[in-house]
Amino acid sequence: MDGRLSPLPTPTAAASTASTKDTPALASGVLVASLAVLSLQDALVKLFADAVSLWQFQVLRACFNLGLLALLYGLVTGARRLKPQRLWAVAVRSALLVGAMLLFFGGIPNLSLAEIAAGLYVFPLFVALLSKICLGEAVGIRRLLAILVGFTGTLLILKPGTVGFSPMALMPIGAALCYAGTILATRRLCRQESPIVLAMGVGIAFLIAGGAGSLAISVIQPAHAATWPYLLGGWHPIDAVVLGLIALCSGLNLAANIGLAKAYQSAEASWLAPFDYTYLLFATLWGYVFFGTLPDGLTIGGMTLIAVAGLTITWTEHRGNRHASMLGRCADGHASRDARPKPAR
Repeated sequence: MDGRLSPLPTPTAAASTASTKDTPALASGVLVASLAVLSLQDALVKLFADAVSLWQFQVLRACFNLGLLALLYGLVTGARRLKPQRLWAVAVRSALLVGAMLLFFGGIPNLSLAEIAAGLYVFPLFVALLSKICLGEAVGIRRLLAILVGFTGTLLILKPGTVGFSPMALMPIGAALCYAGTILATRRLCRQESPIVLAMGVGIAFLIAGGAGSLAISVIQPAHAATWPYLLGGWHPIDAVVLGLIALCSGLNLAANIGLAKAYQSAEASWLAPFDYTYLLFATLWGYVFFGTLPDGLTIGGMTLIAVAGLTITWTEHRGNRHASMLGRCADGHASRDARPKPAR
């Protein structure tokens, strides 16, 4: 899941994309393949979660990510130096994304992949809510109903008040909230930042967060560390296989996010939105392949409602954007006619 954001093109990239014909069929194929790779990474993390702590994993993977990004930076930019235009904005975005990842991966040992994926995919609902609360954007009746439907789906998955409820299930919901904040920060604060700068910022933030968490645990030595070794454990020796899997996860993550960037540069986001929810299917598939688990009926129903709600919000936003674009063209047309010289009488 790490770093899953629809990339916002830089002015140069936007001009290049505008001059290139969209290829929606290719884009949807690349998107689905990237989501399959991304969900495989999440399954691998769950697979070796008992051999490494969350904080140790974040530090090691951040080191691999930064190394790969440095190599990519050299290949793409050459000697050109990149730096953030607004350091504080990049820092805010990075902190929100780190929070999302820590909550997402923090629940991996105790939840099924399908439950984690379904919890994360309520983020479009949080985007709509935060857009209203923080940005003052209008939330129409369709979006409001979609939020209520998605909330109902979340309740079906969480099963509050039943023996099947686990407080750990709230962690991917918290990840979705942080992820929604990341999206808004990217749209509003970091639109002109280079994608490589944003990725570097996230890598450094992960390194800092992982190191700070490891240091805090070594000093505090939590009493329940033996009960929750993944969340409350510090550094301990790992074998070459686990280290190789962490490096593999880093490579899979980078490849998947390059694929996501290519997909969203090659077709409209509204076209790709339905394919984005194939992540839920892949999470279920890998959960069965690696761990022999399948979601129950309530979880499947909740996942369906969440997907319907997210697609409804995307469709509503797409209609609103098209309507605004049509009004803009009509206004430009009237303005150009009014600007024509009137014949002398």
